[in-house]
Amino acid sequence: MKPAYSVIKRPLVSEKTAAFAEDNKYVFEIYPCADRKEVAAAVEAQFKVTVTRVNILNAKGKRKMSRTKRGEIIKAPDVKKAIVTLKKGDKIELI
Repeated sequence: MKPAYSVIKRPLVSEKTAAFAEDNKYVFEIYPCADRKEVAAAVEAQFKVTVTRVNILNAKGKRKMSRTKRGEIIKAPDVKKAIVTLKKGDKIELI
């Protein structure tokens, strides 16, 4: 089993993820090589909770025009996210 710091990069905190937290769902940015089982094990080990489900999505980086170099297109990095659902009664304090 990999250590938690080599699977989870950081928790994502926004208005949308705060709404997810009410339903016992938390969103984390993860490394591209991580899979569902590794994410579940890392969250359980790091936060001492029980994971019931893990959904993973790959968000492609947006393409934008450069403000300094004329005609050049800059691409933001791709991000891999995991939406982790916890057992009823479990909770993670991120803030």
